[in-house]
Amino acid sequence: MSDSAVIFGCAGKALTAQEAAFFREVRPWGFVLFKRNVESPDQVRALTAALRETVGWHAPILIDQEGGRVQRLGPPHWAKYPPGRAYGELSTNDPLVKREVTRLGARLIAHDLLGLGINVDCVPVLDVPQRGAHDIIGDRAYGDTVAEVATLGRAAAEGLIAGGVLPVIKHIPGHGRAMADSHHDLPVVDAPAGELSEIDFAPFRVLSDMPMAMSAHVVFTALDGKRPATQSKTVILDVIRGDIGFGGLLMTDDLSMKALKGDFTQRTRAALAAGCDMILHCNGDMAEMEGIMKGVRRLSGLSKRRAEAALARLAKVPEPFDVKDARARFDAAFEGKFAA
Repeated sequence: MSDSAVIFGCAGKALTAQEAAFFREVRPWGFVLFKRNVESPDQVRALTAALRETVGWHAPILIDQEGGRVQRLGPPHWAKYPPGRAYGELSTNDPLVKREVTRLGARLIAHDLLGLGINVDCVPVLDVPQRGAHDIIGDRAYGDTVAEVATLGRAAAEGLIAGGVLPVIKHIPGHGRAMADSHHDLPVVDAPAGELSEIDFAPFRVLSDMPMAMSAHVVFTALDGKRPATQSKTVILDVIRGDIGFGGLLMTDDLSMKALKGDFTQRTRAALAAGCDMILHCNGDMAEMEGIMKGVRRLSGLSKRRAEAALARLAKVPEPFDVKDARARFDAAFEGKFAA
C-alpha cells in the first residue's frame, strides 16, 4: 500500500488509541510536531517512534524550528535560537561571517532535531518583507533585500542538510508583501508581475534546487485574482514550476489556516488539483483530518518521485561536528544572547 499525500499532526504529547488506529489506516507520508507535542527529550523520542510505528517505516517528521518567535523546542531542554533577522544584523561588515554563523546555527538546530527523531525543519524563510506589510514575517526574514535573504537562506539550508535534516523553503512564491496574517485572513497582493518576479520570487529562484517547499496562502492579483497560490494552477505551473524553476516536493502551508475557504475535503482537492504534491495539516483535529482524507489521494507518479528524491537528500551520516566547539563559536558571535 502506498502512502497518502498528506502530513498530519497529532493532538498531544503521546498518541491516543484513536490517532494510532487512524494513522495505521490512512498511512500519511509524514507527521508534524508543534509546541503542544513536546515536553522533554525522552518524551519526544517516544512520540516520533510511535508515529513511525503506525506507518511502518522511517517516515519524515517535520517541525518549525526557525528560532525567535517560531521555535517549537525551547528551554529548559533545548537552546534558544535567534530569529532570522538577527543573523543579518550581526555586528560585522563581512558577509561571509554572517553566512558562516547562519550555517552554524542551522547545523546546531539539526543536531538538536536529529537526536529526537525529527528529520525535516521548515526553514529557511525566504520571504522578502516590504514596507507596510503585516509583521507575520517581520524578523523571521534574514534581511530586507533579495541578496541577504537568498545568501543567508542558502547558508541555513546547507547547515540543516549537513546535519542530516531536510530544509523546507517557505513561503513560496513569497509572503513578504502580505498585508494580513494568513493564519487569520486571506492576504491579497496587488503588485505587478514584473516586480514580484524581480523581488519576491528571486530568493526562491536562487534556492530552487532545494528538496522541499511550502506554499503561500496569498492571492497575487497580477497572476490569479481569485485563488491563493496554494490553490492556483496558474501560480504553481507558471511561477513556482516555471519562473522560479522549483522541481522539488511542493507541500501546502497548513490547510487549517483561515485564509482558505471551504470544508477540508474541498480545500484538499483544490490544492492537489492546482499542482501541490502534498497536503499539510497541523492541528491534530480528528474531524478535520477525516475530511482531508475524503479528498486526498495516494502518493503516486511525479509527486511520489519528488518525495523519493527529497528523502534521498538525507545524509546517511551527518557531517562531522564538534557540538561543544560549535556552540561556543555561535554564542561568541551573538555575545551570549542566546547561550544554551
